[in-house]
Amino acid sequence: MRNWTAEDMPDQNGRTVVITGANSGLGLHSAYALAAKGAHLLLACRSPERGARAVDQVRTTAPRAKVELVRLDLGDLASIRAAAEDIRERAGDRVHVLMNNAGVFCPPLGRTADGFETQMGVNHLGHAALTWLLMPALRQSPDARVVTLSSLAHRRTTLNLDDLNYERRRYNAFAGYGEAKLANLMFAQELDRRLSAADLDVRSLAAHPGLTDTELGANGGRARKNKVLELGVTLFNKVATMRPERGVLSQLYAATAPEVRGGQYYGPAGAGEVWGGPGLAACSPESQDLAVAARLYERSGELTGIAPDPA
Repeated sequence: MRNWTAEDMPDQNGRTVVITGANSGLGLHSAYALAAKGAHLLLACRSPERGARAVDQVRTTAPRAKVELVRLDLGDLASIRAAAEDIRERAGDRVHVLMNNAGVFCPPLGRTADGFETQMGVNHLGHAALTWLLMPALRQSPDARVVTLSSLAHRRTTLNLDDLNYERRRYNAFAGYGEAKLANLMFAQELDRRLSAADLDVRSLAAHPGLTDTELGANGGRARKNKVLELGVTLFNKVATMRPERGVLSQLYAATAPEVRGGQYYGPAGAGEVWGGPGLAACSPESQDLAVAARLYERSGELTGIAPDPA
């Protein structure tokens, strides 16, 4: 498994793949790889301008690929609902892979359009809402998969289900990022348990990129107007991380490899899970609390006002 590369992906002709945050980093490089294998790509991006550039970039590398842009702001439930309708219409109500890839890292305390703390709102609640709204299209597709990105940061925290959105606690940006990534992993695995119980031909998996050179950390520094953090992350990325085309292998493996099983979590197989080809990743003890995972699943539905699917 650890020697697996994007060249080993099965042919993706006839399969529709939705990638959130596909205008840069892991999302864009996932799009490159999937387009080369013939997938019909729907790139779900917040910025129309950056999204259009990403579509052009993917078409340049794979001229025959069918690549379309979908407007999606994961910090706005109205946008998520509109995007889900748009995706289902464009895809003929058949989605084979939903890659919940987009994310924000360590911004100052902020609120989404619906009042959620930004990191929990965008990284977890927005993706949970989109997943549930697209579930009818996923159920219509053979070997459908939901791949949700977590992080090594999920290991350093616990979930506070009574105050997910930092309404009463003192905000800590780094702890908030870890909580959102823990929520991503727990949601992915709880979703798979419910899909299995409902006997649906949809698998839910999680993946993380280890240490990969993307704009995520630098964007966090920019959001905080912290030039030292921005420069430090940029320099660290250049000397100590994988290139994005390597960092995406775990999520691509989860999305396409025939042998994966629902509920599994993939990351780099090297020492510390920071570099290397894909392999099974370690889950923190906190992430394996089934009662908390079930409560998170239901609480996410209550907060977003979207009925969990499957319930």
